[in-house]
Amino acid sequence: MKMLTRRRFAILAGAVLSPAVALAADTALPVPASLKEASRLAGARKEPLVLLVSLPGCPYCELVRRNYLLPMRTEGLHAWQIDVTDRRHTVFDFQGRASSGAVLAAQFAATFTPTVLFFSAQGTELADRLVGVASADFYGGYLDDAISRARAALGAR
Repeated sequence: MKMLTRRRFAILAGAVLSPAVALAADTALPVPASLKEASRLAGARKEPLVLLVSLPGCPYCELVRRNYLLPMRTEGLHAWQIDVTDRRHTVFDFQGRASSGAVLAAQFAATFTPTVLFFSAQGTELADRLVGVASADFYGGYLDDAISRARAALGAR
């Protein structure tokens, strides 16, 4: 599937979502300086590292950030984000090598946004990734289930 340009994606998303969501400014979810360190901190608390792969201006990414990951982060979830277009800022990968959001997204084969990934401290995916938002009504349940599976996988190690 060909990736949509930002403009084309925004037009399509605007046709599907309400204007209030489609026009909302991106809310902040932190970008990790180091995936290795972020996953180590999560692992020390027996939690997965949750990573949102997002695109600036993506209303679905904003929905996932604002309605799910930010509130869960305030409750202790180790949730972070990377930007599929960011080539300027350094993010160190799980091996400690300098990278960027764009390169990491490509390495994770996360070409569709939003994609939510669940990692162990070693950088292993612990649960099936959530790709896109098929149904906003059920997304919270899908996310809760994936987090539960990731936590269970951590407990089995």
